[in-house]
Order: sequence, then C-alpha cells, then structure tokens
Amino acid sequence: MSKNVTPYADSTATKKQQVTTMFNNIAWRYDILNRLLSLGIDKIWRKKTIATLQAIKPQLILDIATGTADLALAALALNPEKIIGIDISEDMLAKGREKIKRKKLAHKIELLQGDSEQLIFEDNKFDAVTVAFGVRNFENLDKGLKEIFRVLKPGGQCSILEFSKPKSGLIKPFYNIYTKNITPKLGKWISGDDRAYTYLHDSVQAFPEGEAFIKHLDQAGFKNLKQKRVTFGTVTIYQGKK
Repeated sequence: MSKNVTPYADSTATKKQQVTTMFNNIAWRYDILNRLLSLGIDKIWRKKTIATLQAIKPQLILDIATGTADLALAALALNPEKIIGIDISEDMLAKGREKIKRKKLAHKIELLQGDSEQLIFEDNKFDAVTVAFGVRNFENLDKGLKEIFRVLKPGGQCSILEFSKPKSGLIKPFYNIYTKNITPKLGKWISGDDRAYTYLHDSVQAFPEGEAFIKHLDQAGFKNLKQKRVTFGTVTIYQGKK
C-alpha cells in the first residue's frame, strides 16, 4: 500500500479534512493554475477521457471530485440527459456553479457537496462515472473505488484520469524538475497556498499508478480493465466496466 500523503504534514486533521481545506484555499485560482501549469493540455486530457465513453452512450453520468466542473462540462459532448458532479470542497463547487449558470446549463449539470468515499446515491444508478485527478486524493482508495463500482449500473463504465510519472529517460528529468521545483513555486505565487502544489508532486509520487492501480480496480470488482498513457506518460486514462 502506498504512503497516504497529506497536504499539510504538520496538521493533525485527517487527509480528507486537509484536502477539503486545500481545495477551498485554492478554488479562487484553480482554473487559472490548471491552464498555466499544464500549458493548456489539461483540456485535451479531459476530452480524451470523455471520448472513452462514446461507445456506451451514457445518459446519466456521475463526475466524482468534480471541482470546478471542467470534466462535467466536457462530458456534455456525449449528449447525456443529466450529469451530477460531487465534491467535498464547497468553494470549488461554487466556482463550478458559476460556470454552469453562465453557460445556462443548470438543467443538464447539477453539483452537490458530498464525500466520494460515502456516495449518497443508490446502487446501480449511473451509466458512467468519471474522475479527473481525484482518486489520488481519496483517504481510502479502495473504499472510494468500491463506491464507484456500487453506484454504476451493470455494464456501466468508469473512466479515470490521473497523473502518472513518465518512464522515458529523456522526459523524466525535465518532468521531475518541473513538478518538484517549478510547479510548487508558481502554485504558491498564484494561489497563496504554499503546500497545495508541493502536495501535488508528493501525491503523484506516492500514487500506485499503472498496473498497481489496475490491481486496485480489479479488487474493487471492475472488468475489461484498460489503461492508456498520454503526453509522454504524464497522465494515464484508466477504464473499467461493471
């Protein structure tokens, strides 16, 4: 089991409480930082993640750790009847609701505050579940994955986008310098939180990526498991069916 890295090492709060505080702290600059730190590629990653669901034509989608609703908005490309986003950070959700209201999409996307590891929904409810950069923040990874499996309909699909570490000897040194040294400094300067983007690096390093994460999905009950590394292996898209 990987080390359960937390945003604020000197805090006695649980990881879940710390993650909530962190995202509340950076919500006001979260979207700007996403675009800047990913050089705008995060939009492409989300589109690729949503594209993995095209074949099943989901009508009801749950977006876990929805944050400011970027992935939920991207999922509109599938023309579903309804998308529900859930997140523990109310400040992040407030930013997401502003976007949805501005785009006049409240009839399509609903954002709710809630715990990804104790979902408020009944069994076998959703055609698809999506998560972008959220499972890494689960306090109990296996519990969160089992909850995703529980709320999926039989035959439903989960598509997860998460950071990973590039394997290429050419890319790896530059990636490490960027994520360990440059990203935290930019993150602190723009968001005002001096730990949020250090935590980003630390949590990516600790996350059981690739085949190790596939094993967690398998243990949660998922079948037809797939993974696809994108952008030199800096992110991976995982797929599994119920």
